[in-house]
Amino acid sequence: MHPTDTQHPDYYHRVVDCQWACPAHTDVPEYIRLIAQGRFSDAYMVNRESNVFPGILGRVCDRPCEPACRRGRVEDKPVAICRLKRVAADLRDDIRPRLPRAPAEGNGKRIACVGAGPASLTVANDLVPLGYEVVILEQYGTAGGLMRTNIPSFRLPASVLDEEIGYIVEMGAELRLNSPVKSMAALLAAGEYDAVFVGTGAPKGKELSLPGRDASDRIHIGISWLESVAFGHTKAVGENVLIIGVGNTAMDCCRTSLRLGARSVKVMARKPRGFFKASAWELEDAEEESVEMVVNHSPKSFVIEDGKLRGMRFDRIEYQVVDGRIVSERVIDEVVLPCDDVILAIGQENAFPWIERDLGIEFDKWDVPRVDPATFQSTRPEVFFGGDAALGPKNIIWAVEQGHQAAISIHRHCMGLPVTERPPRGMRLQSRKMGMKEWSYKNDYNPLERRLVPHVSLKERFRQLNVEVELGFDAERAAAEVQRCLNCDVQTVFTANLCIECDACIDICPTDCLTMTAAGPLEELEQRLKAPRRTREQALFLSEPLKQTGRLMVKDEDVCVHCGLCAERCPTNAWDMQKSWIDIPHAKDEAGCRS
Repeated sequence: MHPTDTQHPDYYHRVVDCQWACPAHTDVPEYIRLIAQGRFSDAYMVNRESNVFPGILGRVCDRPCEPACRRGRVEDKPVAICRLKRVAADLRDDIRPRLPRAPAEGNGKRIACVGAGPASLTVANDLVPLGYEVVILEQYGTAGGLMRTNIPSFRLPASVLDEEIGYIVEMGAELRLNSPVKSMAALLAAGEYDAVFVGTGAPKGKELSLPGRDASDRIHIGISWLESVAFGHTKAVGENVLIIGVGNTAMDCCRTSLRLGARSVKVMARKPRGFFKASAWELEDAEEESVEMVVNHSPKSFVIEDGKLRGMRFDRIEYQVVDGRIVSERVIDEVVLPCDDVILAIGQENAFPWIERDLGIEFDKWDVPRVDPATFQSTRPEVFFGGDAALGPKNIIWAVEQGHQAAISIHRHCMGLPVTERPPRGMRLQSRKMGMKEWSYKNDYNPLERRLVPHVSLKERFRQLNVEVELGFDAERAAAEVQRCLNCDVQTVFTANLCIECDACIDICPTDCLTMTAAGPLEELEQRLKAPRRTREQALFLSEPLKQTGRLMVKDEDVCVHCGLCAERCPTNAWDMQKSWIDIPHAKDEAGCRS
């Protein structure tokens, strides 16, 4: 066994579970503390540094940070990280003077971004301040991509989109609306651009080829239907609507249907509820609005009578589930459910009919471009992909992070540097100690339960399509919710040569995360831990041999709640509470290294 290398940036980064789980590595505990201090603009800027769109993501992020939250290990519900992000956006002052701008003199390089979705906008956000001339080519008359067309305005108001997209345009990005790219060959042949970034999303909804599919115009593809609603082309729907699929798009379709006149909306699921892909909060919101979730129904055919859609025929399935896995299934019977409209929300796919296949841009057997998952460079060196267009449909926060990485690659490509060489991450520590037993952060445990986000009443939310349902936290609710954060970024840092092995830290630890024991093989050492090891996702901390007995100080980072009692009790300051900053490089940092 070797002492843990805590200087490796990933070690303490991994301890900050929320930041580690976030694709863009947002410094969550830092912005939560800033909110606690009422510094909402500062909290917004900490967010924006990594995720670019705090107001948007504070409403519609898929929240990978929350299942990872350490609070969820000591009680049922994690900190409302996403909703606190929105607090920073809602309560901040004007932050435009704090945003970077294009330099007076550019670097002579021009970049085309195809599509004005989150990935392309992030590329522009990162490259414009470095002197690049970034031209965003958008086929529609408004920017935002699938954020605009596929997320209903009752979840994401247009004003929020306009404001945060506007920040990037005001930096100096050139946004060309109503400018579809119909040929990659023509775009490249024009010779206007040093690199091309493709951020066109996954704009093609999956089909359901069943008998009767082509016999009615009342059978819709979910993302195309939402787009039609967003642009005002579809303004009504029948009274009885069936939604096929149980992902987040299905939830948007069912709730939108209610706002367009539907009286009965059923979401049809082939499998049991435990296999739904939709986020739990999306399901809760839909069911609050009386959407019915119908499980174990497999679509069989569309029922067409006299040329009109009358219903759908389903096989009703019985499943045997063991340890969360389906081990067998059988058809019980067949049922027909009446409907006026069917909306298919069973997934979406990439589509590149405008990219010719003889340009050196290779596509795989699924007709998806071959893209390096680290650099996002295609097999043609000057062409890059990001967001859903690169590796398939994910959430906005993934598109943002891929945009950051693609911007680094584009910068290195334009500078004649190898794109595979990435700037290293860094890590900094700073003690929070203010006195003998005082710390510059609040380390007491607050037993408050998670605050509930207020919603517009059911009566009011259906009056107009664009009535935002979630009202967000006010300052008072936010002040309560921030107290639930355990400050995982304030690390317990141990200095072995100061330890006198008095056991004071072990005696006071409320979670038994500390053990002093003899060295040995990992499997044997784990058996001697005071608290049983629950997971190996986080490494054990192993100190150098202690000078009194040669034993090791062992800490299970997964069990620690960062209360700081070990540091308060320690008579020699062998333990200290130190704030960690994880430096995640972006294109500006790479440029700074080379300037």
